[in-house]
Amino acid sequence: MAGDAVVLTVPGPHGDREVRISSPGRVIFPEVGITKLDLANYLVEVGDVFVRANGDRPVSLQRFPEGIDGEQFFSKNPPRGTPDYVRSVPVVYPSARSHPQLVIDEPAAAVWAAQMNTVVFHPWPSRAEDSDNPDQLRIDLDPQPGTGFADAVPAAIELRAVLQQAGLTAFIKTSGNRGLHVFAPIVPEREFLDVRHAVIAAARELERRMPDKVTTAWWKEERGERIFVDFNQANRDRTMAGAYSPRALPHASVSAPITWDELEHVSPEQFTVLTMPERLRTVGDPWESFAEAPGRIDELLGWWERDLSNGLGELPFPPDYPKMPGEPPRVQPSRAKKA
Repeated sequence: MAGDAVVLTVPGPHGDREVRISSPGRVIFPEVGITKLDLANYLVEVGDVFVRANGDRPVSLQRFPEGIDGEQFFSKNPPRGTPDYVRSVPVVYPSARSHPQLVIDEPAAAVWAAQMNTVVFHPWPSRAEDSDNPDQLRIDLDPQPGTGFADAVPAAIELRAVLQQAGLTAFIKTSGNRGLHVFAPIVPEREFLDVRHAVIAAARELERRMPDKVTTAWWKEERGERIFVDFNQANRDRTMAGAYSPRALPHASVSAPITWDELEHVSPEQFTVLTMPERLRTVGDPWESFAEAPGRIDELLGWWERDLSNGLGELPFPPDYPKMPGEPPRVQPSRAKKA
């Protein structure tokens, strides 16, 4: 009901803004009893670091009008009633169509998104004014059945070494679920396909070093009990949950930046909407220096060219993408054998 609304005062770079939260008592996370107002207050408390990590980027909002157990949908275009302090920029999707996409520039914009029942924020790896050229190289280490978070840890440590050899500084965060996200800041001078090829080159090098532990196999039937290095997350319009974004999981976990020293001693369950504000107050933001020294992907692209010359070509794209030059058939191996 309208009378139930609460108005939050949200500090920001342009002064305080008042954001109205309707139905503040609506339960978003039933298992832990976190409400819509709790979620909005979380974004007020972590607002500065949240914007530093996810701001000035096209972002998709994963919205749950009835809580995480109900229906969900994604918002990319600005919905009706978007405040004038929430901007949008045109971006080009894999279909070659261009549409406006939301951008979060200040904490009030994130709190407004919570008012719109957003739980998960999915920022692009590129900046709003240069969306065609990523400034982040992102690698998703995805545990497969029979593996878990603990198995992703040594893979992440070795991946850090791979990226360091290629001249890149790696940062790490929990996915908020079972996996790990390894990021590296890069100079925004290459388009998405180049960055995808750089990620594939790093993934293949990691696979060579840990063949029994990680895999680049796109088809699930070929992965086995290994960590999948998800190279397709590097594609245009493919996004991961942003740093400090809640995840739509029962315990209200958060995709949490951590230090490399912490990696072997943490579990993703300890970072939640309820615990993250205190962590930031006591530990600080492990990604505060993220953008200070971006690297280049030239070395990785050299590895890509080397692998091409050795017979390792393009890997499959997601099924909703246009067929790409040099791409292998998008046929599940067992089905291809029957054919």
